[in-house]
Amino acid sequence: MKAILISLSTAVALAGSTVHADAQDQAAYIDDRSDGPALVRSLYNAINRHEYARAYSYFSDPVDSYETFVKGYEKTVDVQVLIGSVTQEGAAGSIYAPVPVAIKSTEKGGNEKIFAGCYITRIVNAAIQEPPFAPLHIESAELENVAGPLEKALPKICHSPS
Repeated sequence: MKAILISLSTAVALAGSTVHADAQDQAAYIDDRSDGPALVRSLYNAINRHEYARAYSYFSDPVDSYETFVKGYEKTVDVQVLIGSVTQEGAAGSIYAPVPVAIKSTEKGGNEKIFAGCYITRIVNAAIQEPPFAPLHIESAELENVAGPLEKALPKICHSPS
């Protein structure tokens, strides 16, 4: 299984950029909806940059209000995401991509939490859409707090909705 670890602050530091105290200054802007893993990376890029409206916009039908969503990240200073193998599946005019993830969240004060689970991304076939166009989005997410380390928390597989 091929997995990709994204630590935005580390990537910037390795690229030779100056590391600033503010997460937004550390991470280059990424907004990529080309596939499920890219969309999830974009979500966590937005969270690391404290661009919560952008992060919130990636969900098709958020469970929480925007205010509750933002409040959930008020102590977060850095998020790393590990993404597992993804297989796209077609169903009834849509393409689904179940994205397995393990996430390490670092809070103010250095407290770390590990979460694992699945994001389900979906796009309706672009050829059959009418305006307004609905891009690839996060259809659902199921994450739970788990024991680390991050690399061992990654689910082996996620399933599309039936």
